[in-house]
This record gives sequence, C-alpha cells and structure tokens, in this order.
Amino acid sequence: MQPQLFPGFEATVDRVLYAPELPAPTDQPHPFVYYITIHNRSDQTITVKGRKWVVRGEDDHVIAVEGDGVVGCFPRLEPGEHFSYNSYHTTAGRAVAEGSYLAITEAGEAVVARIPPFQLIPPES
Repeated sequence: MQPQLFPGFEATVDRVLYAPELPAPTDQPHPFVYYITIHNRSDQTITVKGRKWVVRGEDDHVIAVEGDGVVGCFPRLEPGEHFSYNSYHTTAGRAVAEGSYLAITEAGEAVVARIPPFQLIPPES
C-alpha cells in the first residue's frame, strides 16, 4: 500500500539562501542553504523515517536524492510539535527543488508530507 498524504503532517520552506562559501563540486558550483520546518498539526504522533528530494535544473537535468531520516535524525513529533533544520543543495545554475517526507503513525500507517517547490537561483542568473 502506498503512503498517503496525511492531513496535518506538513512541511514549510522557511528560507533559502545562496551560500557561495560552502563546498561545491565544479560541475555544480552554486550552493544553497534551505531552512525547513516539519509540522505535526494532526492528532496523532508521527515519526519521520525518510525523505526524497528532486532538484530540476533549467537544463532539464534532474537529481533525485532519497535517504533515511532527516539530517541524521528520526524526529518523533507529538501533536502540535515541529522539527526545524537546515541543509543544502548544489546546482549548476537555476533549479527548482521539491520533495516529500515519509513518516509512520503510532498505528503503523505510512504517511507522506510534500515539501513545496522552491527556487534555487544563483545571483548572476
């Protein structure tokens, strides 16, 4: 059974910053730091188990990244709690990032929250 969107399990993109001081590969020289908050506005406790990111460049190049947890954590969120963190992506140029978080309810139901799309635009673009 596919995980379903779960009312109240939400993500917000709080801020996106261009960060040229961060390390980046030569083929993707533009680092962006993003700040995200994962909210549990439901009436059930959830545990975030993983995430998936899709970054689409203006040249139609797509990078998909999946992994366990969120920045090395598996946040357990009681109703009304949230978890905030930051991380970064590198790009070759302009891009759009979006994704989703996978969580498990205390009843064992797999649920999903979408990460809304956000722009990654280098200053010289």
